[in-house]
Amino acid sequence: MKRLLLASMLMVSASVSAGDAAAGKAKAATCAACHGAKGISAIPMYPNLAGQKEQYLVSQMKAFRDGQRNNPIMAPMAKTLSDADIDNLAAYFASLDCK
Repeated sequence: MKRLLLASMLMVSASVSAGDAAAGKAKAATCAACHGAKGISAIPMYPNLAGQKEQYLVSQMKAFRDGQRNNPIMAPMAKTLSDADIDNLAAYFASLDCK
């Protein structure tokens, strides 16, 4: 039973962090206008993305893209993102220092 649980946990964790941070960095140029060049926003109404948990970022970007979260700025930006784009962006922003 313990082995099955451990194997399940390893499979889940492997599928969670599938993004390519280098590809995400290249895709993040558009994000910098609101979220800052290094994921730290200078504008109080926009959140910092640097250092956020990767899976959180994935779920939020997919929610914007799929219409589960409505925001007049983020919705059109996220609409153009593929699952791979989202994974890569999440990996990139999660890799950044939040300070």
